[in-house]
Amino acid sequence: MALDEIKITRAIIERFTAKLCDSLNLDVAIVGAGPSGMMAAVKLAQKGRKVAIFERKLSIGGGMWGGGMMFNEIVVQEEGVRLLNELGIAVKNAGDGYYTADAVECTTTLASSVCKAGGRFFNCVTVEDVMVRDKKVTGLVINWSAVDIAGLHVDPLVIGSRFCIDSTGHATELINVIQRKSGATIMTDTGKIKGERSMWAEVAENTTLNNTKEVFPNVYVAGMAANATFGSFRMGPIFGGMLLSGEKVAEIIDERLKG
Repeated sequence: MALDEIKITRAIIERFTAKLCDSLNLDVAIVGAGPSGMMAAVKLAQKGRKVAIFERKLSIGGGMWGGGMMFNEIVVQEEGVRLLNELGIAVKNAGDGYYTADAVECTTTLASSVCKAGGRFFNCVTVEDVMVRDKKVTGLVINWSAVDIAGLHVDPLVIGSRFCIDSTGHATELINVIQRKSGATIMTDTGKIKGERSMWAEVAENTTLNNTKEVFPNVYVAGMAANATFGSFRMGPIFGGMLLSGEKVAEIIDERLKG
């Protein structure tokens, strides 16, 4: 068949526009396409929730892509193996309760699972603000990452959402936006983002789950963003807590959506 560049262009524009228009009102908007955000999206989409992930980079996967120091293997503890098994990801026993998995297989399988469950990705998109009504976040204000990087004066668009998840990792980008734009007090003991502490994997893995919670009306933190918000430690290339955090936040929000 002869290829027509105009038809190719039209197909891309029409399909993307349809996908974006159908995502203007979401059950859950997830900011950050790392492991916790993608796991949350999988679980929520499997429950029939309308969910999309907004990622400022071209690539998805967060820190999972590179494993540890670009050795593209990750480690999970026994608690996290269940989630990898559910997704059909190959896991190898490394002894003493540690298991390894290929970082690229983990990232690509998670991403594929989001799409197959009905979730959507919007990469190269920056969240520059939120919509707040009656002291509750009701959606995201988005722009192209290239606009932000270039410092162009281009007005943003909006995505409505009943709940939002900050899974942007160390940067806590969504919570930072809420604090900076609204001067709001978030639900920590200081009312502010406390920032992450140095490496302590054992403590960090546990506190990742404990800190996965609502921090501003309708806004939750998951993964490393949870530890950074509440001032806990970083854990490095062990990902069980990140995946379990994504599952936990999905369960919490799904229960609230039922109400």
